[in-house]
Amino acid sequence: MDSLKSLNGIFPPIPTPFENDAVAYHHLAANVQKWNTTGLSGYVVFGSNGEYPYLSLEEKLNVIETVRQAANSDMPVIAGSGCESTRETIQLTNQCAKAGAQAALVVTPHYYGGKMTDEALFHHYNRVADEATIPIILYNVTKFTHINLAPKLAAELSEHENIIGIKDSSGNISQLGQYLNLVLPSFSVLVGTAGALKGALDLGCEGGILALANIAPKICVDIYKLVLEGDHEAAVNLQLRMIPVNNAVTSDYGVAGLKKALDLLGYFGGIPRSPLLPLAETASEKIKEILQQSQLL
Repeated sequence: MDSLKSLNGIFPPIPTPFENDAVAYHHLAANVQKWNTTGLSGYVVFGSNGEYPYLSLEEKLNVIETVRQAANSDMPVIAGSGCESTRETIQLTNQCAKAGAQAALVVTPHYYGGKMTDEALFHHYNRVADEATIPIILYNVTKFTHINLAPKLAAELSEHENIIGIKDSSGNISQLGQYLNLVLPSFSVLVGTAGALKGALDLGCEGGILALANIAPKICVDIYKLVLEGDHEAAVNLQLRMIPVNNAVTSDYGVAGLKKALDLLGYFGGIPRSPLLPLAETASEKIKEILQQSQLL
């Protein structure tokens, strides 16, 4: 399919399954084929849940090819390609494009965090967008980078024709509103925190890239559709029901918790790649209990 021009709907940042410490491509393809039937708009590989820092270049490109082949033809694949240097980000972005990605999710460089001023980030993203062969989506994830992509900077970057949107995982509803007020109308603002999905959609966000969508894809899509249809009471009820399970697979238990939840729900999650540790048995039981209470299991 062609490169993305705009973003709408719900996208899961899919985990990378491992078996005997190698990427389990057959399990990855099987997971995608199950997700294909749930109403999701597309897939994100190498978000924070994809264990992106632990994958070799060869593995990254093979993951993209696998997901592209397994996904429905009308479902775009977005690849995380942010690196610490501008040069490497451009190179990886274009390699991802050749492997089958329709857009790139580019996190803010952060190793030299004190030097990542608005000016430095502006020049970084503009050069990446100038030289990338696919559209760029900004990625603001302060939890990991300790850098916040300011609304004014996002507005300036939205003027570049090859920068089409932003994923904001800060959880700051006020900041989402500032993005929406300042960016160009053609620029998509996606929430990256499922706990804020309903509120973000009410503000005018076009959708979300949500860890929760891996294990509750239909419910996330339903919340999105209910808001569009104006059935806010039903959307709120679903949102409230999902808060405990969303907390469990994000802040409470992280990647290992998300993978355990996938295993319990009939997907293949497996265990994280070292140095991340698998869940302890007590935590696994807690995940199961939360899934049952949330009516997912």
